[in-house]
Amino acid sequence: MDRNAFFANARSDLDGPLHGVKVVEATTTWAGPMAACVLADLGADVVKVELPGGEVARRMPPLLPDSKLTVAHETVNRNKRNLTLDLRQPAGREAFITLIACTDIFIENFRPGVLADWKLGYDDLTEAKPDLIYVSISGFGQFGTLSARAGYDPLAQSYCGWTSLNGEPEGGPTKAPTWLGDDLAGLHGALGAMAALRHRDQTGEGQRVDVALVDCLMFQSNGYPTSGALGIPLERWGNQFNLAAPSNSYACSDGQVYAGVLLDSHWQRLAARLGRADLAHLTTAERLPRRDELNALLGDYCAARTAAEVVADFAEMGLPATRINTYAELAKEAHVASRAMLTDTELADGQSAPLTAPPVKFSRTPTRIRARAARLGEHNEQILSGLGLTSAEIAALTDEGAG
Repeated sequence: MDRNAFFANARSDLDGPLHGVKVVEATTTWAGPMAACVLADLGADVVKVELPGGEVARRMPPLLPDSKLTVAHETVNRNKRNLTLDLRQPAGREAFITLIACTDIFIENFRPGVLADWKLGYDDLTEAKPDLIYVSISGFGQFGTLSARAGYDPLAQSYCGWTSLNGEPEGGPTKAPTWLGDDLAGLHGALGAMAALRHRDQTGEGQRVDVALVDCLMFQSNGYPTSGALGIPLERWGNQFNLAAPSNSYACSDGQVYAGVLLDSHWQRLAARLGRADLAHLTTAERLPRRDELNALLGDYCAARTAAEVVADFAEMGLPATRINTYAELAKEAHVASRAMLTDTELADGQSAPLTAPPVKFSRTPTRIRARAARLGEHNEQILSGLGLTSAEIAALTDEGAG
C-alpha cells in the first residue's frame, strides 16, 4: 500500500487517538517513563514531574555528539511537558495534589511504599481525584513475598529465567542488550492504563494498576514458565530454533544473514536451490536430527555469495532472510525511511537528532514526535499558573526548594 493512501483520511486537528487524556508521571530511568512515553506518543497530554535536580535518564550515557543531552532522555521523554516539584516538601506535595485533581492517569515507578510514605499513595491522591487511574510499576509488584525488594531490569531478566536461555548453547546466562524488562513493563503499564481508562469511562470508577517487571517478562516468555513448572526440559538454542532446520545465522562474503525455513514447502524450494533435490522430501521431523548437515549446506551456499545476493535469492523463492544489521546499518535502511521510523527532531540545545518514532500507525489519528524532550522545569510557569497559582506563589515554590 502507498503511504499516502494509508493516511488519506487522516485528521490534522488531533494529537493522536488519546488526544484530551491527561497524564502525570513521577518516574525515573525507563519503565515508568516508557509507559508515559507510549501514552504521550498516542496523543495524551503528559506532564513529567521531576525533582529539581532532574532524574537519572538526564545523566545516563551515551551522550549525543557534541552535546550534554543523553540519548535515553531525548528518546523516552519527548512529547511531554516538564514540571519540577520536590514531592517530599509540603509545598511541592500540595501543588502536585492540585495537579492530580485534574488528571486522568498517574504513573509512578518508585519502590513500593515510597510515595505512600510521602503521603502521595493511592489513598492520598484519590481524595483529590476519586476516579484516578494510579499506575505503579516496580520490579516485583505492590504485593507478594518480594514486593519490598529493589528490582531493576537485569535482575528481573535473571529472576525470571530469561537470561538462563539467552546466548549460545555453550555460553552462560546472558542478559538482553536492551532494557527488555523495563520496555515490556512500560508497554503493559500503558496498556493497563488504557484498559482502566476504558473501564472508568464506562463506570466512573478509577482503580490501581500494579505492573511488575518480573510478571511482564514471565507473561512474554512464550509459555516457558509453564514448561518449567511441569519439568519440561528447556535448552539454550542461540540463533537456532528447536522446531526448524535449517535456520541460523550464516556468514556471507561481506557480512552475515539470518535465514531459514519452517514449512516443508519452503524446504522443498530451498533444497532445489541448493542443488539437493534429493533431500526435498524431508519433513520437519526428519530435518531436525539432521540440522548440522543442513546448516552446513546452507552455510556453504551463503559463503559463496554476498548478503544482498542471499537475501534477494530468498525473496525470489518467497522465503525469509535478512542481512544481520548493526544499529548503524539499520539507520540507513530504505525501509526504515519509508516507515518514517527515525524522525529528525530539534532538541533543547538547538541540535537535531534522529529519534525513534512511534511504532503504531493510525490512519485516522496519526501519531508523531510533536515536541522534543523538555528542559528541566521548562513548563513550570505554564502548568502551575494553569492550576491557579500566582506568580508570587510559583516563585515561593522555587525559593523554598520545592519547585
